[in-house]
Amino acid sequence: MQLIRRAQWGAPATSPAAKVASTRGVKVHYLGSAYASRTHDRCDDYVRQIRAAHLANKKENYSDIAYSMLVCEHGTVFEGRGAHRRTGANGSATLNSRHYAVCALLGTEGLTRPTDAMLAGLRDAIEYLREHGDAGPEILGHRDGHPTACPGDELHAWVKRGAPRPGAPAPKPKPAPPVAKYEPFPGAAFFTAGRRSQIITAMGKRLAAEGCGRYAVGPGPAWGEADRKSYAAWQRKLGYIGAAADGIPGPSSWAELRVPTTGK
Repeated sequence: MQLIRRAQWGAPATSPAAKVASTRGVKVHYLGSAYASRTHDRCDDYVRQIRAAHLANKKENYSDIAYSMLVCEHGTVFEGRGAHRRTGANGSATLNSRHYAVCALLGTEGLTRPTDAMLAGLRDAIEYLREHGDAGPEILGHRDGHPTACPGDELHAWVKRGAPRPGAPAPKPKPAPPVAKYEPFPGAAFFTAGRRSQIITAMGKRLAAEGCGRYAVGPGPAWGEADRKSYAAWQRKLGYIGAAADGIPGPSSWAELRVPTTGK
């Protein structure tokens, strides 16, 4: 990590901003104005320019440069307010307390695409704030929770990918959760000699889980009056009234109950 401390780029060694013990994580920003690519020896000039502009902003009444850290196109990290200091860049006092703010020296015109060195520097800044500022695991864009275009579409897409280091292998996609399988409506077989005790037992467990169980014993394995009363309670929970809540399963109420398949 190439880190330039406040005093090295011309700010007081310690920010006057309010202290914070920890944050939920970090929000990524860009400048939101035109910015021209430059040689590295001119990047600190621009950081000083940002601080001067913020201090002159009477509407926002900044006490210091607004950002926690800043990163230039060459990958160098400039200490802004730094760790354990509340940022001023996220849009409100509440948002400023929840996340640090790391700003890429990236514009809406001129230099508009982050370099690999810049992305690596942003990642360095995030990890620095985690280690030294008790930043939590969240990595968000400024627009996440505040109405703004910041940090621009390309940087925001990078954030949404988890803010990976350039060249890092793409994370393996998480396996899709298993598709839940439910018992189809059993129809008339439910009440005949050919009924399946496994389904009745599974149904009763679902009714009990929904707070509709009226069982003294069981449920299952055979259909009985406790099942009917329990199912009637389920129908009433669904909004059925009168004769419609007769305790006899029908296709619609059964589909809503989602009885797990017994596999039999």
